[in-house]
Amino acid sequence: MSTDHDTFETQVRAHSRELRVHCYRMTGSFEESEDLVQETFLRAWRKREQFAGRASLRAWLYKIATNACLDALDKRPRVPSADGEILWLQPYPDALLDEVATDDEGPDAAVIAKETIELTFITAIQHLAPLPRAVLVLRDVLDLSVRETSELLETTEASVNSALQRARAGMREQLGSQRDEWRPPVAPDAVEQKLIQRYLELTERADVAGLTELLHDDLRFTMPPIPGIWEGRERVVQSWIDGGFGSETFGELRCRLTWLNRQPAIAAYIRAPGGDRFEALTVEVLRFEDGLVREIVTFDGRLAEQLGLPAAL
Repeated sequence: MSTDHDTFETQVRAHSRELRVHCYRMTGSFEESEDLVQETFLRAWRKREQFAGRASLRAWLYKIATNACLDALDKRPRVPSADGEILWLQPYPDALLDEVATDDEGPDAAVIAKETIELTFITAIQHLAPLPRAVLVLRDVLDLSVRETSELLETTEASVNSALQRARAGMREQLGSQRDEWRPPVAPDAVEQKLIQRYLELTERADVAGLTELLHDDLRFTMPPIPGIWEGRERVVQSWIDGGFGSETFGELRCRLTWLNRQPAIAAYIRAPGGDRFEALTVEVLRFEDGLVREIVTFDGRLAEQLGLPAAL
């Protein structure tokens, strides 16, 4: 490896996009993932003389990134709320995921092809202790061998197998036995695409009755970092009404379709009565089941610019 700073930076930054996805999986935070990638590069520069070439540069960087994540999780321990919420959860833009998969034959593309990045998976994995979480990502997402994983984490193969067993059991508990295979979500079919467009149009009109028809009876609604889980279509809709949605004083809405975590998302912009522009209000990530909206995870509109969306229209 070159010790020239510019050459070194070029070599390591070739892996920055997939490393950020890795750090995101480990932490569940889009903002923190970028900080951890920068920490990875800083540590790599300081340790550049230690890189002997026995493993690939990519594997060496993954080791540093994983340890940076584990150190961060150790210093800033986060635990789910009493009802299991991950209040620090943030979404990840598909536009950045697409940048990772620019080369169908390269290692970056393999990461994207094998990963599950949907919010349900990211939420579930945050319930695992840091070490089993790392083992699960390395073994089941990145497809490293037991030996490679043990070397990366500097532990025994027996410890890796034990941690993986605990991690898989934890994921089955969070996701249910029917979702214990980590597969990326499939692209929406024509029916789902129409449903997405219909949801967007009804949201713009603040049509509560119309939206209600698109919601699953067992709808789940969360708004991280605000604590609280609303479950059941009627309860969720009532919370919207109580918040003023659909009222004459609520304001005028404009919506944009985007994609986050390989899921459709609706960015809603609001113009208050008498206002002159539409300000980002919320970003709603949707999950469908049985042809209806099964889960809505709503994020604050202040994240819009970080996600590649305009702050105002």
